[in-house]
Amino acid sequence: MDLRFLLRKNFMNILDDIKAIKKLDKSNMLGSIDLLHQQVAQAWRETKGIKLPASYRKINKVVINGMGGSGLGAHIIQSLYFNELKIPLANIHSYDLPGIVDKNTLYIISSYSGETEEPLAAFSQAKKKGAKILGITTGKKLGELISSGKVIGYLFSPKYNICDQPRIGIGYLVAGLLGLLRQFRVIQISDQEIFRAVLFLKKKKKRFGAKNVLRSNIAKQVALAIKNKIPVVVVADFLAGNAHLMANQINENAKNFSNYSIIPEMNHHLMEGLANPKINGKNLKFIFIESVFYNKKNQERIEITKRVLSKNKVGYVSCRLAGKTKLEQSFEMLSFGSYVSFYLAMLNNINPAPVPWVDYFKKELTRAPLINKT
Repeated sequence: MDLRFLLRKNFMNILDDIKAIKKLDKSNMLGSIDLLHQQVAQAWRETKGIKLPASYRKINKVVINGMGGSGLGAHIIQSLYFNELKIPLANIHSYDLPGIVDKNTLYIISSYSGETEEPLAAFSQAKKKGAKILGITTGKKLGELISSGKVIGYLFSPKYNICDQPRIGIGYLVAGLLGLLRQFRVIQISDQEIFRAVLFLKKKKKRFGAKNVLRSNIAKQVALAIKNKIPVVVVADFLAGNAHLMANQINENAKNFSNYSIIPEMNHHLMEGLANPKINGKNLKFIFIESVFYNKKNQERIEITKRVLSKNKVGYVSCRLAGKTKLEQSFEMLSFGSYVSFYLAMLNNINPAPVPWVDYFKKELTRAPLINKT
C-alpha cells in the first residue's frame, strides 16, 4: 500500500481528529467498537451460569436462526470450528425451518433486539417438531419468553454496546453462542482461550483505535485505500464467517457497497468476471486478509490471485493477522473490520449508526398486503 500517496490526499484530517469524529459519530459507535473485548468477557462469564435441563443434552444437530447482525455470530462460529464440529451446525436466515429439525435438534433463536420476525416466526414450527429451543437476546418478545420460562436462553444487558446497534454488539452474540454451545459440548473451548483472546483484543484496540494515528494504524490506512471504491473482502478457511461480517459492516456502517469472496471457491469463477465492465479497475478494491493458519494451498492461491488482479489492473490491499490462535485471529478480524467500516463512514462524512433504508424497508413491509395465493 502506497501510504505516501494516501497521505498526500489529506483525508487523514477526520481520521486523526477526535473532535471531528465525535461530532459525526453522534451515537458513539466508536465507543462500542472500543469495548468489544468487554462484550466478549461479559457474555462468556454470564453464559456459564445458565442451567440447562438434562433433556437438552440429547441433541445430534444444531440450527441457528438469526438475521442481519444477529445472524453473524453463527457464521463466525460455523467457519471457525469447521474442522472440529462433530455434529451438523446449520446457520439459517429464514421464516421456515429445514426438514432436518426434530426432537434431537437444538434450535437457537439469535435476535439482539428480541423481535426479529423471521426466527421468531419459526418458533412455533420448532415447538411442533419437539426441538430443544434456546434464545439469545437483550429483551422484547424473545426476552419475555426467556423471563417467563417459556424459552431457556441468555438474556443480557448490553452495557458495553454504547450505541445500541445490534451489529456492533457482535461480541455478545459470538461469545454468547460460544458459551452456550460449550455447555452442549458442541465445541470445545476453555476459559484460558477466551481470557487470552480478550487480552489480545484489548491490545488490538490500541493498534486500531482512533488515538493511534494514520501513519501507524492499518485500519485507517485500509479505510483510506477503499474510499470511493467497491471493496471485496477475501479470506480462506476459518475466516469465512468474518469476511461475511466485515462486508456487512462496511455496507451498514459506511453506507458503502461491499461484498466478500472465499478462497479457493472464487478461483473457480470470479476471476473471469474481472475483465468486464471495463471500469472494474477504477471501481473495485480487494482486501486480502491473510493468515498463517490457512491451508498451505490456499496461501499459494492468494498469491496467484493477487497476480491475476494485477494483470487485470484491479487494485488490492493485504493485511496479515497477528493472533497466535485461530480464535485470536477471528476476534482480531472482527475488531479490524469494525474499525475499518467506522473509519470509512468518517471518510464518507456519514453518521454510521442510522440505517435509513433498512428502516424504510421494515416500515413498508408492515404495510404490504399478503400475497394472494392463487
